[in-house]
Amino acid sequence: MKTPTGKTPFKLAYGSEAVIFAGLHMANHKVMTYQDKENEEKLRLNLNLIDEVKMDVELRTTRYKNLMAKQYDAMVKPRRFNIGDLVLKRVSLATRNLAHGKLGPNWEGPYRVINCKRQGSYYLETLDGRKLEHP
Repeated sequence: MKTPTGKTPFKLAYGSEAVIFAGLHMANHKVMTYQDKENEEKLRLNLNLIDEVKMDVELRTTRYKNLMAKQYDAMVKPRRFNIGDLVLKRVSLATRNLAHGKLGPNWEGPYRVINCKRQGSYYLETLDGRKLEHP
């Protein structure tokens, strides 16, 4: 059974729980009280209710994702930079030098913060005074 969904993948795909083949030869209550006609009726009922099961799984998955996001966001510590602070900028795929390959630097700089428009958006310049275009 998967934790976020509360259901097995087999149940989601086929609408009923799987029976292990080895379990058919063991004497247990399910095997002893098996009736073919009643089993067919229960299988049809399970197939009719599969939409409700899938909606329940979707709600549980959404709730699980929101819980994980909330826990992750609780660990994030926001940072504020003041004008004049020296910072490093992460190298994006667009600005990465392909000649370096995977061993290239992940950070570039240092840069000086020259302006702050809103929280988390800073205008930078190099130490020799050249401004970067994008915040």
